[in-house]
Amino acid sequence: MASNPLSSQTINELQQLIDKGTVSPPEVWDDLLQRIERLNPSLQAYLAIEPNRLRRLWQEQLKTARRGKLFGIPVTIKSNICIKAEEITCGSRILQGFRSPYDATVIERLRAEGALLVPSANMDEFAFGSSTENSAFGPTRNPWDTERVPGGSSGGSAAAVAADLAIGALGGDTGGSIRQPASFCGIVGLKPTYGRVSRYGL
Repeated sequence: MASNPLSSQTINELQQLIDKGTVSPPEVWDDLLQRIERLNPSLQAYLAIEPNRLRRLWQEQLKTARRGKLFGIPVTIKSNICIKAEEITCGSRILQGFRSPYDATVIERLRAEGALLVPSANMDEFAFGSSTENSAFGPTRNPWDTERVPGGSSGGSAAAVAADLAIGALGGDTGGSIRQPASFCGIVGLKPTYGRVSRYGL
């Protein structure tokens, strides 16, 4: 699949470009959102994307964002990780309309480094599945072959990274839900030692 010059950069490469002033955060977002709008309808890596709303939120966040390791860089979030005021469905219609009253610990840490959040990556409903075919909102497709599954339950996060619809993405893993979709989609997935990363808000 063809890569977009900005969305295919690594986080380190993008951070260097932003620090040097070669590109601005809004250029990175616009590039990424255009690609999402073009490819997500066929891949369904994301449950929903509201580009104009996201741009407004990101502009507000940038005003107070710490110039950390992820300053101005969008990071995709699986739909079972709580982001304050954002709809979190866990891939289920039961939770449609639920907006989290708080940030998960991993979200607090991303914000502390200046990251901007992209909700919500598709997933097997309540993380029960290993193919991301079991989302109540439709299956995610593997970007290398749309007739194949991306793995699960973090298949939306993995497919988004593989298709350059995400610079980086968070998933969740109890029985292989990061490792398996990363393998299916040909990307690197990191599953930390249990207890190293707080589960609060997941």
